[in-house]
Amino acid sequence: MKKSISTRSAVLAAAMLAIGWAHAQTSDTLKKIKDTGTITIGVRESSGAMSYTLGGGKYTGFHYDVCQRVLADIKKQFGLKKLDVNYQSVTPQNRILLVQNGTVDIECGTTTNNATRQLGVAFAPTLYIEEVRMAVKVNSGITSIAQLANRTVAATTGSTSVQLLRKHERATGVKFNELMGKDNSDAFLLLESGRADAYVADGQILATLISMSKNPGDYRIVGEVLSVEPIAIMMRKDDPAFKKAVDDSIKAMAESGEVAKLYDKWFLQPIPPNNTKVGLPATVLTKAAWANPTDKPLEDYAKK
Repeated sequence: MKKSISTRSAVLAAAMLAIGWAHAQTSDTLKKIKDTGTITIGVRESSGAMSYTLGGGKYTGFHYDVCQRVLADIKKQFGLKKLDVNYQSVTPQNRILLVQNGTVDIECGTTTNNATRQLGVAFAPTLYIEEVRMAVKVNSGITSIAQLANRTVAATTGSTSVQLLRKHERATGVKFNELMGKDNSDAFLLLESGRADAYVADGQILATLISMSKNPGDYRIVGEVLSVEPIAIMMRKDDPAFKKAVDDSIKAMAESGEVAKLYDKWFLQPIPPNNTKVGLPATVLTKAAWANPTDKPLEDYAKK
């Protein structure tokens, strides 16, 4: 028994040492960038106009563009002759882990900044405030969450929408079946194919997927706002120098009006690949975030 305890202790100590070593290797992102001349960006395959793929390893979107400008500022600030950018596709399930373990240096997708996540990662100042709602087919007659009783609702695995659905079900007693999609496009397909009666997600994701669907007029966004959430770029925790560089760049973009121009480009103008418009004007809360960029979590917004 003593030998077994001793062995387990040794293994635990070795594991903790390895974790500490890995953290030391990844906690100074600016040094890593200077030493290697490279950085890895976490991007999404299908996160509405915020971050999505054009195929062939090409990505684009609002947060993608913001990150490109951040990297340009870092390259200029530190006098780097070159900065090679690697792109790593992430999902709601693995995005936080890939930031924490150093696989991804900065995640430019659609991650909600909340207090729980701030325990393990850091967030840049928020540039987009999201409303979580649901999309349905027009001919379904569904206009509120109460009408989802005994119906099937789609959501994306690993998203905060799943938690909101379960919280609402417990609070209201409205029972419905959950059907999970591996990503946002997969979840929308569940609605499109008739396997789900509604799809709950970030409003801009819903609007973008509807605008890019075969028959946009067949869908509408309805029902109560389940949550108001700050969406922000994510980084490793306990790396103040890198966070300051990112924060300063984003604040400068907000102050100069560059963020507003990017928003217009991605949410009010035709976007690739189909040249369709998302058609979502910036909300009062989003404009307020530009006027005073902060990294405060969702819980601070909920208090208002």
